[in-house]
Amino acid sequence: MAIKIQKTSDIDDSGVKCVVYGGAGVGKTRLCATAPKPIIISAESGLLSLKDVDCDFIEINKLKDLDDAYKYLKASDEYETICVDSLSEICEVVLAELIPGHKDKRQAYGEMAEAIMPMLKRFRDLKGKNVIFTVKMIQVQDEESGKVTQELFIPGKVLSNQIPYLVDELFKLDVDRKGGQIMNTKPDRSSFSKDRSGALQPIEKPKDGNTEINMTDIINLIKKKTGVK
Repeated sequence: MAIKIQKTSDIDDSGVKCVVYGGAGVGKTRLCATAPKPIIISAESGLLSLKDVDCDFIEINKLKDLDDAYKYLKASDEYETICVDSLSEICEVVLAELIPGHKDKRQAYGEMAEAIMPMLKRFRDLKGKNVIFTVKMIQVQDEESGKVTQELFIPGKVLSNQIPYLVDELFKLDVDRKGGQIMNTKPDRSSFSKDRSGALQPIEKPKDGNTEINMTDIINLIKKKTGVK
């Protein structure tokens, strides 16, 4: 096999790939709608928050729907950003589809992880498109220390452990005491976030007096810093 030497500085067409996690009601879905030319892949009935926004979406009811969505969007130039909202809910839908075929539910969790992870990598590796995976958040308390941490909530331990390594950008979305959105891009004492681009502040806030963060602004900052198109 011939070895091809490449340069990381030549990586300029992969788009911005990120995971955004947060609790219920913090605005993960609305954040997706502020990305450049978005389409939302959803298994939730929680799109009511976008009733006032003209945004296309694809509904996922089974694993094949996710594969069909990938094939369609790979061939389409209509959208700049693909939003999987939420990954937690899509995994739950796939798990419900697989459980009846197993006497031991644990086998269904394993099959779900084996089916979903390669699919997520295919979405992540789409050239020239931004990809946002939103994930639910859960509070976890350590039995010995009593310390409470905020972690990604996805059915099964395998995917929960793997998702943080899937992308270079992992953000926690929250609201401050005044009800405005804040986005953690760096780890703190109770949660993990990361910004490998180095383009973002540890805590990003809405601009120009708004209460909601604009994902196009976030993506543009990352692209400007890294040179990604």
